[in-house]
Amino acid sequence: MYFFVRTQNPRPTFHLDMTPEEREIMRKHVGYWTEWARAGVAIAFGPVADPNGVYGIGVYRVRDEAEMQGLLAKDPALGLLSYEVLPMANAVIADFGS
Repeated sequence: MYFFVRTQNPRPTFHLDMTPEEREIMRKHVGYWTEWARAGVAIAFGPVADPNGVYGIGVYRVRDEAEMQGLLAKDPALGLLSYEVLPMANAVIADFGS
């Protein structure tokens, strides 16, 4: 099962004016999801340069919504970021070979 996750930043200027503490949390956030990418769970994730406001997205492959929620609950950025979680019905995933 695949999920699309969109993050909500704490303020519109977040990507420009993170405090040192926020920058450290975001460094840990990227590291956390990078490990899940290596495990094949995080298919793609990163910031979107939307002219109306930068936000993050991710596409994840998990067993069910409970697993997705469990991963989000352990995200180091939980509380700094909030999440919109949507199931992807009929996701088509490219096969890039081995």
